[in-house]
Amino acid sequence: MTGLAIAFFVTALLYAAVGFGGGSTYSALLAIAGFDYRLLPVLSLACNIVVVSGSSIRFARAGLTPWRGAIAITAMAAPAALLGGMTPVGKGAFLAILGGSLLLTGLTLLLPRPATAEGVPMRGARYMPLVAAPIGYLAGLVGIGGGIFLAPLLHLVRWNGAREVAATAAFFILVNSLFGLGGQLAKNGLDSIGEATTVGLPLLIAVVLGGQIGSFLAVRFLPQMAIRWMTAALTIWVGGRLLTGW
Repeated sequence: MTGLAIAFFVTALLYAAVGFGGGSTYSALLAIAGFDYRLLPVLSLACNIVVVSGSSIRFARAGLTPWRGAIAITAMAAPAALLGGMTPVGKGAFLAILGGSLLLTGLTLLLPRPATAEGVPMRGARYMPLVAAPIGYLAGLVGIGGGIFLAPLLHLVRWNGAREVAATAAFFILVNSLFGLGGQLAKNGLDSIGEATTVGLPLLIAVVLGGQIGSFLAVRFLPQMAIRWMTAALTIWVGGRLLTGW
């Protein structure tokens, strides 16, 4: 458990630095450790909520959260995340969908940006609330917050600055994780949250510490380009490792 707690701490630190919760990697680490597959999404979502709660507060206090856009996007995704959480999915499909999605979204960050004025949103930026609904369903289905799917698209269409995208992703993950957790509990029963958090208490403590450090680094020190490339590196690495069975 000590080694797993250290891995969760590092994951939370890195993901919080780019506005994510880390649910995808938590699920993979738990699967490797032989954790009960039915409880994977429950504990991963609980860890997400712990991490991005701190991140969301830090981003909001720093004035980085573009509330109007963040709420519009999240309001479209949250009900879909609830439905996704209630949908049964097998272990093989879970890992394949998650790994493939992460790999593809990470690769989008490596695409060259169109030659238009830097900082000017592309035409597709206005459609991001519509794209959020399927992202929310997919996130609820595999038991993560979905920011790791959303953020690369927001970067790609230059929806906002990198820190504002990270702030939006953190808020998006927080709300989606709550709704997705509700769906998972409806599917697996309320007892599953008690089982998951009892076994995973040291992991929850680890992500509290890692998430606070990571969100502090994101707000105070990391430049926009570093945030964008860290996002790409994390999504590609996690997606690739899931698809190759770690």
